[in-house]
Order: sequence, then C-alpha cells, then structure tokens
Amino acid sequence: MGGKLYIVPTPVGNLGDMTPRAIEVLKSVSLILAEDTRTSGVLMRHFNITTPMASHHMHNEHTTVDNIADRLEAGESIALVTDAGTPGISDPGFMLSRACRERGIEIETLPGATAFVPALVNSGLPCDRFMFEGFLPVKKGRQTRLKQLATLPYTFIIYESPVRLVKTLEQLAEVCGETREASVSREISKLHETTVRANLGELASYFRTNQAKGEIVLIVKGIDDPLKDRIHRNKYQEN
Repeated sequence: MGGKLYIVPTPVGNLGDMTPRAIEVLKSVSLILAEDTRTSGVLMRHFNITTPMASHHMHNEHTTVDNIADRLEAGESIALVTDAGTPGISDPGFMLSRACRERGIEIETLPGATAFVPALVNSGLPCDRFMFEGFLPVKKGRQTRLKQLATLPYTFIIYESPVRLVKTLEQLAEVCGETREASVSREISKLHETTVRANLGELASYFRTNQAKGEIVLIVKGIDDPLKDRIHRNKYQEN
C-alpha cells in the first residue's frame, strides 16, 4: 500500500496561525520536506515537532522528485512545507504534486495560510472574481504581461519584492492609468502589517519616499469601463 503526500501550509507571519491539524500531520509523517530546513526548523522547534527534515527547493526539486515519489510508493507518508504559506503558490511544490498525480500517489492538501487572500479581502477592491498573477517576469516578457493585465475586467494580484515595488507601480500606472485603484499590503499577519490603499499614481509617489520592507502583495482593480480606461491610458501616455 502506498503512502501519502501531505501539502502543509505554514504561517506567513504570526505563529498563532498554525493549525492544530497541521501540527498533528507534521508530527505523524516520516519525513518533512522543507524549502529551507533552517527556517522551518524554527517553526518545528516552536511546536516541538521532531520529525526528520530534508531540503526540497527550486534548485534541487528536479533531481529529488523521483526519489521522493519512490519513497511514497513504498509506503512512506511525507509532508511538504515551504518557508511560509501554502506550497505550490509561488513556491516549490508543483513538480512533486504532478509526479504524485502521474503515479497515482494520494495527495492531501491542508487548508491554511496564504498571503494573497487576506491582502485581497483587505484591499476593499472587488474580490468576487480575481486572477492571481504571482511574480511578474523580471525582464523578458514583462511589458507584454503588464499590458495584458491592464485589460482584465477583474481584480488581479501580484507578488513583488520591496526593491522592485516602485518600478512595478510606475509601470502599472503607465499601462493602466494613474487613477486605477490599487492597494499594497506588506508583512501580512506580522507585527508591522500595513495596507496602503490609493490609486497607482499615488501609490508610486508614496513608496518613492516611504521605502517598503518585507513581503509585498499588490492588488489592482480591473477595468470598469474598457473604453473610458483606454482613453485615460492614451492621455496619460501622451503626457
């Protein structure tokens, strides 16, 4: 009988967000795969979890997936965690999940923390329909993708680093228009959690003089009126 892969979310900030079920699973499996064993080690010690850990991250997952799948097929139960949040959401996890699916290995994903959900709800922008973009391309294809996002009729979500935040806001203002509503959330569930709500032009101006720190979630409203939005963007580009 085969084992099971557990995909286990971990807190994005406050350790109190760790669920009792997640702790129970991490204590019961034979191995925990961690994006960074040092970072996850702090969490494990806090909750007295002594299960052995091994590294599983973007730089080695191509070479470790088959071995892990072999162990699961042999009957082991293994948990996958990342530094924070839900594995597979802009973090390692997809390749292993796909390999398990292809081999018919059971997967159980626990509900839990993600940074973009509280940021989206906290933004005050429409969230009945939305698109999670994750991290934008750094260079190749970036402008093309930004222009595509600008045409969406629903809210979209971007993960960004503090060092690129101002540039991204400026680029979004160019393609979406300065007056497009947006919000910037940082340090979700941590002591210094903040959300700034304004339009793209105002946000770019604000963060030029107020350097952002920590992990950033950028929420941008979709187009209300495609024709009006197109006219506004054309006027902005002419200026």
